[in-house]
Amino acid sequence: MLIEEAIDNGCRRPIACDDLGVNVKTFKRWKIDTEDKRKGPKTTPENKLTEEEKEKVVTISTSKEFMDLPPCQIVPSLADKGVYIASESSFYRILKANKLLVHRGKSKKASHNRPAPLVATKPNQIYSWDITFLRGPITGKFFYLYMFMDIFSRKIVGYEVHENECMIKSSSLIEKICRDEGVEENELTLHSDNGGAMKGATMLATLQRLGIVPSFSRPRVSDDNPYSESLFKTVKYCPSYPDRPFESFENATSWVDNFVDWYNNKHLHSGIKFVTPNDRHEGRDKEILERRKIVYQTEKIKNPNRWAKETRNWNRIEKVNLNYLQSEKEVDTKKAS
Repeated sequence: MLIEEAIDNGCRRPIACDDLGVNVKTFKRWKIDTEDKRKGPKTTPENKLTEEEKEKVVTISTSKEFMDLPPCQIVPSLADKGVYIASESSFYRILKANKLLVHRGKSKKASHNRPAPLVATKPNQIYSWDITFLRGPITGKFFYLYMFMDIFSRKIVGYEVHENECMIKSSSLIEKICRDEGVEENELTLHSDNGGAMKGATMLATLQRLGIVPSFSRPRVSDDNPYSESLFKTVKYCPSYPDRPFESFENATSWVDNFVDWYNNKHLHSGIKFVTPNDRHEGRDKEILERRKIVYQTEKIKNPNRWAKETRNWNRIEKVNLNYLQSEKEVDTKKAS
């Protein structure tokens, strides 16, 4: 009844089932027959540990001798003394049930905190950037593509191809971008990974002078910088990307120029309702999406039988999230449903 009530109020079935901890297939089966057809088990397993044995596991694990050791070391140590109480997996299961499977000892517990979530509601609020390799004419020779993207509009706001990776080059490029885009002081956050060109002293000093807030991914976690990673996949998997290495620096630069022109002005980006990055950056996407909405609504009036529910959603995406916490993202998803 609760799930059906949620569905009637616009919630999707999988989300409603997930909130109650019920599998979607189980819900469908219950709608047909609510009788509990489980048959057992009706007998206690012969190898089940007694309550006394479980208490002994807890007592030994919390004793002064073993309190700093995990079960994988406790069990062999007991075996060396000629003692067997339970298997290693039983130790883990009992300790988990008693909430004793936590960090123990004097060392500090390892932390894996995500970067602070950021939200862009207009262009020139959050940029994402990275450097990727372009194969050169000789094995082991690469050209380096520096590329900055506005995550709200997905526009490539700045790019350069160089023969090496250097924080001085990235510093001069971000200065040029700020001039071209008219970025004001304390207006922009720049997100990147932890490479030398991103965290070098020259680059950080430049960002401080320009009033730009730096933001960094966790080490070795590529999806903390998803927009740049996705952009580089588009770069290297688009149909025009050459099958062979670039013959020269000039050849690589020329190809990147053509790619950026196509990407910004012709590519209908799936992440922004299939408008071009330049149209969204300049605000023209509002009119484009409204026209599409009118086309669909007009066609629905003419042929209502072709749509079982609403027409395609052409509403503009008003905010773009970077490193959004999963729990908060799920809340937003449920609200949107």
